[in-house]
Amino acid sequence: MFFSQAGARPRMWEASPSEYKKWVEVFKACDEENKGCLSRENFKVAVVMLFGYKPSKIEADAVMSSVDPNTSGILLKEFLDIVRKKKEAQLYRNEIRHIFTAFDRHYRGYLTLEDFKKAFKQVAPKLSERIILEVFREVDQDSDGHVSFKDFEYAMNYGQNPIMRKTADKS
Repeated sequence: MFFSQAGARPRMWEASPSEYKKWVEVFKACDEENKGCLSRENFKVAVVMLFGYKPSKIEADAVMSSVDPNTSGILLKEFLDIVRKKKEAQLYRNEIRHIFTAFDRHYRGYLTLEDFKKAFKQVAPKLSERIILEVFREVDQDSDGHVSFKDFEYAMNYGQNPIMRKTADKS
């Protein structure tokens, strides 16, 4: 069903040759001393160049803690893997945003129960209104009667809970 399958990430994404080349060029440009690896600060610069934002301390710490301690930074192979995973996550989030926008027919920035009913009638026409209401209540984390993009994204990423499984069994 819609949400229960959403928690599964799409298959691994592959960069185009030109995109891959760009990543290598950014790595080389940020490897100022030609050591063959990026320091923490150089990694941050590379992320700014590729994704347009400066990684948080938490993100940089997570990346640096995953680096082989016998090297003095992030090797090209590791960097390319990190960038590919970031790109996959970015694409997946864009897919979620696209789905949310398709359901938000009035462009309000949130989904109502009525929006949910219309959406589920398209993707799972045999689903009962009771189940749709249960799913809506589960996804509406703050119980304000609106499903924000944040609520929707959470359900798409972590929708493997009992109500979502129950919904999948009924479709």
